[in-house]
Amino acid sequence: MPRIATELARRRAQQLYRRREILDGPQGVEPRVGGETLLAFCSNDYLGLANHPAVVAAFKAGAERYGVGAGASHLLGGHSAAHHALEEELAAFVGTERALLFSTGYMANLGAVAALADRHATLFEDKLNHASLIDAARLSQATVKRFAHADMARLETLLAQTSGEKLIVSDGVFSMDGDIAPLPTLISLAEKHNATLLIDDAHGLGVLGEGGRGTFEHYGIAPRAPAILMGTLGKAFGSFGAFLAGSEELIEYLIQEARTYIYTTALPPAVAEATRASLQLVQAEPWRREHLHMLVQRFRAGAARLGLTLAPSVTPIQPLILGEPEQALAASRRLRAQGILVPAIRPPTVPAHGARLRITFSAAHSAAHVDRLLDALSGIGVSGNSV
Repeated sequence: MPRIATELARRRAQQLYRRREILDGPQGVEPRVGGETLLAFCSNDYLGLANHPAVVAAFKAGAERYGVGAGASHLLGGHSAAHHALEEELAAFVGTERALLFSTGYMANLGAVAALADRHATLFEDKLNHASLIDAARLSQATVKRFAHADMARLETLLAQTSGEKLIVSDGVFSMDGDIAPLPTLISLAEKHNATLLIDDAHGLGVLGEGGRGTFEHYGIAPRAPAILMGTLGKAFGSFGAFLAGSEELIEYLIQEARTYIYTTALPPAVAEATRASLQLVQAEPWRREHLHMLVQRFRAGAARLGLTLAPSVTPIQPLILGEPEQALAASRRLRAQGILVPAIRPPTVPAHGARLRITFSAAHSAAHVDRLLDALSGIGVSGNSV
């Protein structure tokens, strides 16, 4: 098709063409990529659990017991004892009555929004929400109203102008900027204007809060109505999948109505078993979070000494915003030449003129790794733009 060729040519010309790296071996902070070992600062494996021996052993044992695939959807014979146990343990962990497993966070968000917001409802979206929430709004039949990032005054104005069913959706930790949503205000506005609030805490769970329970615990708030929690399992938990957590009534409703839950094959039970093992580690080894936050502080202090302008983030996501795609690509290539992997993030993933190095940290990194990154950044001539 001519349009395809034209679009690919446009992306190449504008420095927006994406390419995949091929890893040969397990996820880690020093992966084998393209035949060489690199020091990577681009993974969402925040607690270093993706290749943990206990998690791998649980996956193997799960495969031996349950086989490789679930074989069916949850409602047609694919819901195993492993799935059920994980749902109960996740609900206990985050402090809700029930939890419901989904195959991906994308599917969880699409399923929840479509089930909760029909054509008579209005959706309120932060403009920097994850693509899955943006697409959920596009695919829903609801009226969609977007507000500037974290602009609570604008959100309140929009809520006050709207009648009928209302659903506010927001990231907990924003995936490209690393900042934390103003959750107390979001909940207050939801209560005041009789709205439901869906929080995508993909990048908060396991990382934020004393017990790793995410953005809600960070603010000392229980995940209760009008709030609903979505969490993913492929980031800090190091495995795969996602879940929605809330009341008994909510979960039963989603089982009946969430199309991305009903009409898809269940997560492999072995993955659920691996996640149960990682969930135990998240709770039993708080040193992982403590070490991770120490690394972030060390990096930010070193970046300040170098005159680097970082986005205002206290999470493992530390963006160095450079502006144009070619600037981000050049910086990424110069780091790669020094054995450091930090891919360039460019539009449309981020706004125009917001191309960046999205630097992320893992508990598997060491202080020496951070210092090596800082040394490399000091020599490639970047400073960053304020946001």
